[in-house]
Amino acid sequence: MNIVLLSGGSGKRLWPLSNEIRSKQFIKIFKNDAAADSEDKYESMVQRVYRQIKATDKDAVVTIATSKSQVSAIHNQLGEDVGVSVEPCRRDTFPAIALAAAYLHDVQGVSEDEAVVICPVDPYVEADYFETIKKLWELADKGTANLMLMGINPTGPSEKYGYIIPAAKDEISKVSTFKEKPDMATAQKYIDEGGLWNGGVFAFKLSYVLNRAHELIDFDDYADLFSKYETLTKISFDYAVVEHEDDIAVLRFSGRWQDIGTWNTLTEAMDENVIGEGILNESCENVHVINEMGVPILVMGMKNVVVSASTDGILVSDKEQSTEIKPFVDAIDQQVMFAEKSWGTYKVIDVEEESLTIKVTLKAGQRMNYHSHDRRDEVWNIISGTGKTIVDGMEQQVKAGDVITMAAGCKHTVIAETELQIIEVQLGKDIRVSDKHKYKL
Repeated sequence: MNIVLLSGGSGKRLWPLSNEIRSKQFIKIFKNDAAADSEDKYESMVQRVYRQIKATDKDAVVTIATSKSQVSAIHNQLGEDVGVSVEPCRRDTFPAIALAAAYLHDVQGVSEDEAVVICPVDPYVEADYFETIKKLWELADKGTANLMLMGINPTGPSEKYGYIIPAAKDEISKVSTFKEKPDMATAQKYIDEGGLWNGGVFAFKLSYVLNRAHELIDFDDYADLFSKYETLTKISFDYAVVEHEDDIAVLRFSGRWQDIGTWNTLTEAMDENVIGEGILNESCENVHVINEMGVPILVMGMKNVVVSASTDGILVSDKEQSTEIKPFVDAIDQQVMFAEKSWGTYKVIDVEEESLTIKVTLKAGQRMNYHSHDRRDEVWNIISGTGKTIVDGMEQQVKAGDVITMAAGCKHTVIAETELQIIEVQLGKDIRVSDKHKYKL
C-alpha cells in the first residue's frame, strides 16, 4: 500500500506545546502501551498514525507531504526511512498532493498504474480506520472509480467538515453530490439525506492525479513543479479535483474518528489526566495537566480546565474557552524555545541581552552540520555522553566535563558516539538564527 500523509500547519491552537516549528502532530501526549522502553511511554500523533499503518500493512510505503520546517522533526520521530515530499511554501492541499504525486513518480519510481491513498496525519483513530484505508486502496487499485473517498458516519451536524452525499446506503456507493462546509441547518439537512463527513481521505491511481495536475499546472516533472511551487494558486484538493469529478465512489467508515485540533478535543483523547509532574486534589473535575517543565504543577478545586506548561509559556484555560486561543497566541512575540531536529533536540534555558543558553541533546550516531557564525562566539560544556568535535578541521574526543570554545568565524561541529548532552552558551550583541553558514565536511 502506498500512502501519503498530509502534515501541515503550525498548530498554534495547542500553544504552548506547539509553535512555528513544532506542530501539534509532533507533541508526545498519547500513551503508547506497546513501548518497551519507559522513555517511549508517550508518542505523538504522527508516531501513532505511522505505527498504526505499519501494524495494518507492514510493507506499506509511507510518504509525508510537509513543509521544510517539519522535516527535522519527522526524521527525529520516525527515522530516516520514511519518504518526505517537501513543500517549499504553503499552497493548500491540491498543490501539496500534486507535488507528492510527482515526487512518488519521478523520485521514488512509483508506477502511474499504482494506487495511492492520501490521508491527514492527525486524526485520532483506532486500528479499524486503517483497515478501511487499506480497503479503500484496494478499491482504487481495482479501478472501482476514478476517485475513492472515505465517508465518516457523522455523530451530528457540524460546520467543520465537508459532506459526501452517497447515491445509495450501501457500504460502497457512487457519490451523488459533494458539498463543502455548510452552516448548521444545512449540515442537518445533509445528514437527513444520508450525508457523510468528508474525512479528507482520497484514493486513486497515481496517473489520475498526475494527469489532473498537468491539466491545471504547466510543468514538466517533479523538479520543474518544485521550482514553480511558490507561484501556484492556493486551492484545496476538494475544489480543484473532487467537485469536478463525476466518477466518484465512497466507502463508509463507522468507527471512532476524532479531529483533534484544540485543547478541548485533545484532552478528550488523552488516557491520563496528568502528563509530566502534576498533582490534582480530590475536588478537581475534568482537569488535565500537560507539563514539559522540570517543576511540579499543583491544581486545586478546578473544573473543566486544561493546564499546559512548556519552555514557550504556560496556559491555564477553561476547556471551552481554549478554542479561542489563536488570536492571543498570534499577539505573543517570542522566539522558539524548543525544537526537534533530525539529530536530536534543543531547549533554550536562558535568554539575556548578549547571551543565549541552550541544552542540546544529540542522539547516538548523529551530528550537527559543519557550520560557522559571523556575529557570535560559542562555548560547549559537555555534561554527559561521549563524542567528537571538529573545530576548523581539528578533531578532538570529548566527554562529560570537557569545554570547547569557538570564536566567531570558526567552523565547528560535534558528532555523538553515545547520546550526548551539551550546554551551549552563545555570546554576542547580535544573536540570531539566520547567522549561520553551512559547509561540507
